[in-house]
Amino acid sequence: MNYYLITGASRGLGRALAEAALARPDTTVIGICRHATIQHARYQHQPLDLSDLAAVQHNLHKVFARFPDATSLTLINNAAVLGEIGYLGEQPNEHFEFVFDVNLLAPAMLMNTFLSAYQGREIPRTILNISSGAAQRAVDGWGAYSASKAALDALSRTAQKEQELRGSSVRIRSLSPGILDTPMQEHIRSADALNFSEADKFAEFYQQGQLRKPVEVAEQIMAWLNGPDLGPEVVLRIDDLHSKV
Repeated sequence: MNYYLITGASRGLGRALAEAALARPDTTVIGICRHATIQHARYQHQPLDLSDLAAVQHNLHKVFARFPDATSLTLINNAAVLGEIGYLGEQPNEHFEFVFDVNLLAPAMLMNTFLSAYQGREIPRTILNISSGAAQRAVDGWGAYSASKAALDALSRTAQKEQELRGSSVRIRSLSPGILDTPMQEHIRSADALNFSEADKFAEFYQQGQLRKPVEVAEQIMAWLNGPDLGPEVVLRIDDLHSKV
């Protein structure tokens, strides 16, 4: 049985990834999120609020069960929040704590526990972190989000190097999925231009039908993950997968 542990599986790209995985035979999905929105014989819901780090710490043993019948194990850190759009110096400090908890600290804890719990298992093990193009460029109003995703990229590179130095076959990647038609995009389009200079551009993406469907991107990601080779790059964009699937 191929096990996929996916955060944020209740909606958006996370749900699309879960459903794309379940469409494959011999696959079980563990959805790590607050709400259960998928009904499937091979779907298991693990309720967890990733903004509550104490709850994450206390429930990690439930997430990372032994799965003795596993033929492969994949963790997908998909859940993320943009938080309130606004400039540094004009935000409450709690905003940064919330965004970094969900986007960086919880994924780091999940990665750390995955690597520890399944160390030495002689089966394919993969960690995929869902990043963002905002990790690589300055986007005004998105300071906490951009910084947390950049840090997740850096953590992915470091963890992959460490696994290689340990002689482990674990694969760790961080992937920017592009601009998708998700609830986060609805939040972005509602932003005041005073707090986000690219508000009109993102509204045009939607009006001109340039947002990709999560289902299409999820299928592309799943085909890549199940391919023979993920390629040497740790941090990738969705466009980098075209030649690999």
